[in-house]
Formats: sequence, structure tokens, C-alpha cells
Amino acid sequence: MALGDAVDGYDLIGDVHGCGRTLVRLLEKLGYREEAGVYRHPRRRVVFLGDLIDRGPRIRLAVSVAKRMVEAGEAHIVMGNHEYNALAYCHPSPPGSTQAWLRSHSPRNNRIIERTLAQYHQHPLEWERCLEWFLDMPLCLELDGMRVVHACWDEALIDAFLARCPDGRIDRDFLIESTQPGTFAQRVMDRLTRGTQMPLPPGVEIRSGDGFTRRAFRTHFWCREPATYGDVVFQPDNLPDGLEDRALSDAERDRLTWYPESSPPLFVGHYWCKGVPALPRANIACLDYSAVKYGRLVAYRWDGERQLDADRFVWVDVAREGIAD
Repeated sequence: MALGDAVDGYDLIGDVHGCGRTLVRLLEKLGYREEAGVYRHPRRRVVFLGDLIDRGPRIRLAVSVAKRMVEAGEAHIVMGNHEYNALAYCHPSPPGSTQAWLRSHSPRNNRIIERTLAQYHQHPLEWERCLEWFLDMPLCLELDGMRVVHACWDEALIDAFLARCPDGRIDRDFLIESTQPGTFAQRVMDRLTRGTQMPLPPGVEIRSGDGFTRRAFRTHFWCREPATYGDVVFQPDNLPDGLEDRALSDAERDRLTWYPESSPPLFVGHYWCKGVPALPRANIACLDYSAVKYGRLVAYRWDGERQLDADRFVWVDVAREGIAD
């Protein structure tokens, strides 16, 4: 498929999570050079898949690099669940609510965002501008024949969302609505930025590698007729013994979505993959390879092809001493 006259292709970059120096290394490996404070390429553009913030040692640097590129027209971006979480965490609840903030300041939620807030603590105006930018990020993109979303492309839900928000961006009213269980806005934000969560059986839980206890697991959306939990699980944490073979009920299958093989190439992040980057299917690429967990910060160099090619992955390894620095 022919691209526009302005670019030869796009470089899609997965979850950075505050690994700012690693992001600079990857951009330079891809041939981008800093000019007047903005990383540029003469014939290519970047697409960031969200989750710039939280966990890493150089969150301000990661956000600054991406924000300057987007504002200069050198990059696009979609919102990740961590940008969404920050918006809700820092936005006061409307009058009459039972809690002060849209996202409760619970120990778990405090822990997720604590490194971001610590790194912006002495830069409050900069953080306010970041939050304004987060709200301006679209949830999904269709660009020159490809699709981009942070976690899951649910076509019916996206069509309904774009009918309400044609530019793919939410506003504060949508943000407030999204924190109310069962609303349309809540379903949109949950599915597009977090994907599908399959509840575990009662009494079963997973102690994940990041120290959180989870009572649901992440699922993918490219199995047309899944029969078991093992057919759809997509996360680094293994399911408890015996659950891989557990049959999906009709109600559980109804929770899932499916992205057809005939649909345009789709790029997602979010899922904490490990190892050498690989394609789950010929028209789907996941670019989150656990950079902040000493994994890889991964890009895919897309030149308009409908059938993706694993040889087009480019990455830099994240050294443990780099994270600690």
C-alpha cells in the first residue's frame, strides 16, 4: 500500500515506561537525529503506542522527547492505560462523589504512579502541561493503511466511540463518565487501553512478577474459536496449575473479541512480552517487550506492507545498570 508523499514509512515504538535514555538510543539507532530539541528523520515518522510514564528512571525525559516530536509533527501517539490512570488519579471527582479523586489514592494506585509524581515533584507546571497533553492523546489511529491502539482493537466498540468522538480524543466529561462502572465510556477506556481481563475462578489468584496480586488474567484477541484459557492467555505470568486446560464457558467467550486476519495491520503494546520480538499473527504486532524490566525497547519499521515481517523489528536491550542510573 502506498504511503503519503511526506513519509517513506513509520517507526512504531512500544511502551517506554520512563526509560528515557533507552528511548534516545533507539531513536538514534533508527536514524533519528536531534535538531533544535526535536528528534527528526528526513523521511520517516514515529508512532508511540502509549505508556510513556511510570516505573522507570527517566520519565520526564521520555515524555519530553515524545511530546516535542508529536508537537513538531514528527510523531503520533495513542493513549496508554498509564496516561489514562494518571488523568483519573489527578482529576478531582465531581461534587457529591464519595471519593476526592476519579481514581482512588489507594496504596496500590499510589504505588503505580509514585515514581512519576516523584520525578515531577519539583516541576508542577510541567506536570500540569503533561496532563493536558495526555487528555489530548487519541485512543486509536488509522494511518496510511495501519491501525494503532494501546491494548485491543474492538471494531464495533471503536466504531461506536468514533461516532461520539470523531477525532478519537476524549474530553473531561468522558473522563469522568469512564470512572463510573457499566458506562459506555468505561467500556471504551477499559477495552482499548487495558484489553480484556478474564476473571479467575473464585479463590484463585496470581502473584505477578511486579508484586501485585491479580484475580484476572490478560487475554488476546486473535483466536477465532478459543476453547480453553490457554487459547487466549497473553501475559508473562503463568496461569495457576491446571487452568491452561480449563474450558471457556459461553459467557467467558462472550467477553472476548476477535481481530480478523483480513483486517489492516494492527500495532499494540501493553502485554509485557519477553524474549526475541515475534509476530503473534501476520497482521498483528505487539511492541511491549518489558523495557523497564530489563527487557527490550522495541520498534517496528513499517513501510506499508499488509503482511508484517518479523525482520522489521528493531530494538535496544535495556541494561540493569541503565535502569538503576
